[in-house]
Amino acid sequence: MADKNTPPKGIQERLERNIWGLLIVTALVLSVGGIVEIVPLFYLKSTEEANRFPEIVWQEAGTTPIVSVAYETDEAGNQLRFKTDEQGTFLKKDNGEFVQDPKRGQLRAIETTWNWKPGDGIRPYTALELAGRDIYQREGCYLCHSQQVRPFRDERERYGHYSLASESMFDHPFQWGSKRTGPDMARLGGKYSDEWHRQHLRDPRSVVPESVMPGYPWLDEQLLKPEKIQRHMKGLRAIGVPYSDADIDAAAGLVQGKTGMDAMVAYLQVLGTMAKLDPGVVYRE
Repeated sequence: MADKNTPPKGIQERLERNIWGLLIVTALVLSVGGIVEIVPLFYLKSTEEANRFPEIVWQEAGTTPIVSVAYETDEAGNQLRFKTDEQGTFLKKDNGEFVQDPKRGQLRAIETTWNWKPGDGIRPYTALELAGRDIYQREGCYLCHSQQVRPFRDERERYGHYSLASESMFDHPFQWGSKRTGPDMARLGGKYSDEWHRQHLRDPRSVVPESVMPGYPWLDEQLLKPEKIQRHMKGLRAIGVPYSDADIDAAAGLVQGKTGMDAMVAYLQVLGTMAKLDPGVVYRE
């Protein structure tokens, strides 16, 4: 133990012996750190490419539903509810008619119409895609896969156009990642078929022999819960994601009877397909 009468040898030792000096230096260091974090926020508008190129965002988000869902109704136009089993399958009578359950039954979607198409612009995720994104986070996919194509030649040649900040404007939290045990996912949508993704998620080495990815066969058995997804969408709307009432109402029809596998495939297939980016345009200053 150092002798109190021994003179301090350096600045650190002097501060450790002077409580007020230590407090002042600590406050200065924290202030500098805070300034470094806060100053970039003043330039956020120039960082968001959508402020300079509004065409990369779907302008109808929040006013027009991403997917319109029509439910079965009676002759008076009242929506009908039907009984389902534990797997979410609608039960039928011997004559082929669905079993109605006005109090606890589920709405039955008879038609879905997309009001958005790939390339129309960045938009919020549909209920099914959002459920897939939740599973992506739950299973820790972000620990081995990034979603950020850096503006380097080798990355552009392998993955495509570099990522824009605006492409993550509706992601809470962001999925940029910091490690690539597997390939980047930012431009994955449309590169493979739905069935390829299903088989890859069930047994990765059956389609990519050198893969070190674990399988997720149980996703085929996990049914989605519409109420849970609707609550999530309402929560996201509260922090600024432009979901309309129609988007939230459509969730029941979009995920009814769907599994975690369906949701994961829907999420993977939409990655990188929202905005049509022009290679000749410099989106970043």
